[in-house]
Amino acid sequence: MSGEHGHHELFLDHDTPIHRLPPQCKIAAVVVFVVAVVAAPRGTWWPYAVYALGLATVAAIGRVPAPTVLRRMVIELPFVLFAVILPFASTGPRIDLLGIPVSETGLESAGILLAKGTLGVVASILLAATTHPRDLLRGLERLHLPQLLVQIMTFMFRYVEVVMGEMGRMRVARESRCFRARHVGQMKVVAHSAGALFIRTYERGERVHLAMLARGYTGRLPVLHNVAASRRHWVMAAGLPALAIATTASAWLSA
Repeated sequence: MSGEHGHHELFLDHDTPIHRLPPQCKIAAVVVFVVAVVAAPRGTWWPYAVYALGLATVAAIGRVPAPTVLRRMVIELPFVLFAVILPFASTGPRIDLLGIPVSETGLESAGILLAKGTLGVVASILLAATTHPRDLLRGLERLHLPQLLVQIMTFMFRYVEVVMGEMGRMRVARESRCFRARHVGQMKVVAHSAGALFIRTYERGERVHLAMLARGYTGRLPVLHNVAASRRHWVMAAGLPALAIATTASAWLSA
């Protein structure tokens, strides 16, 4: 299991102004940025270039390489596939695109979906790359997310590797007995394995909870270091969302 100070695969450990910002500032900035992007008027395309330039600036300051961002954008593939289908499935006036008739409304909707979805995904990638997951959880707590949700996410982060390791050992045990899931008839064995994994996980959770109670757990996790944000931190974090808000407002005024 990863320790408290262990490395996480999504986090890039650099010493930059973006990394040093308190997590609650970065979370709030990303949320406001995404809302501003979503609020951009339909049919106006120049704001997306400004949004992208703002994200590129943050990536440069945070020393997040472009190949890393592009590689992690694979999570967006379902949205891309949906956007590709839209011009063919939508109704309305048809136009020719490379000799193929497509819906004009569907094509515009697909472009908007890709633009806004991509900007939101990139903003989330930059947040994950410049903020350690444990700090994200503390930032959510500072933003007054319900304590129960914060603790659930904390335990999920700490023990997901334990559960994945247990799954790997069970898979090795099955394969050492020459089991290969090649057809539907073998789903019974896989289902039994899933049930056994659930029971083991539940029992482990009970043992962890009892151990925490024995150490004085009262329903609130201890904070190992202060993540308070000063006015200077909030001003620095407001740069990107302020740019996005100003851009969206200008787009609406000029629409």
